Amino acid sequence: LPVSSQVQLTVYNQLGQKVATLVSERKPAGEYHVIFDGRNLASGIYFYRLVTGSFKKIRRMVLVK
Repeated sequence: LPVSSQVQLTVYNQLGQKVATLVSERKPAGEYHVIFDGRNLASGIYFYRLVTGSFKKIRRMVLVK
């Protein structure tokens, strides 16, 4: 994060249903790592959405068990 801001990192399934909220808090500027535990989810394609201030990004990920 270049500046302190509210951060939300959320995981969705292919139907657009929220399956996990990994981060939902204000963070100071810096670099962060988040561990995603998908043991309770089925293998498949999921999407994660990162929102920080005016920045929004959605990416696809594959969960393989």
